[in-house]
Amino acid sequence: MDFKYRTPTNDRRAESCHVMEDSINVDGFMPTKDRSAFLNPLVSNSVADAAAAGKSLALIRPMNTRFYYKAKAESELNAERKIYEQAASQGSFFDKQLAALEPSPYEFRFKFEDGTGPHDYANGDWEAHAMFFNGRKREGSDKATLDWMSATFNEEYAKRGMLFCVGNMAKRPQTWQLLGVLRVDATAQPALF
Repeated sequence: MDFKYRTPTNDRRAESCHVMEDSINVDGFMPTKDRSAFLNPLVSNSVADAAAAGKSLALIRPMNTRFYYKAKAESELNAERKIYEQAASQGSFFDKQLAALEPSPYEFRFKFEDGTGPHDYANGDWEAHAMFFNGRKREGSDKATLDWMSATFNEEYAKRGMLFCVGNMAKRPQTWQLLGVLRVDATAQPALF
């Protein structure tokens, strides 16, 4: 993948950059079998270790994961709709797509452990919400979709392996969030290069 970016003026986090969305170019594909070897050197033992190393974006391999969901109140859904509308008014291509989105009626969460203990994070990954809406079209009901999502995360991913992408915000560096879930094979030992 290639893209153009600029360094942000008011964000000193090492991993932060403003991507010029129109410049994104996907020019290859990594086979699934190669993902673990590529990503393992980037995995931190815990969120605390990533923070201590001065990172604001990290990969961790969670243990004892449990995906679950909670229905959102109508007031939460209305607040999200307003956020989408505000983002859409800023003029970016991706932000305009937000205006057409309907917030997911559920909050998706993971309980898990890392090298320092237990955590309970909301899953802020847009793909989880897209998974819900696509699943609802296919499955026909919220219950069937949520059962399918639970089986995917609690059984398939837990058995085969996954990584969590976690990060913090410039204004609240002490607060870490779950930004994404990657289905990556578990490995017994780090790959040698």
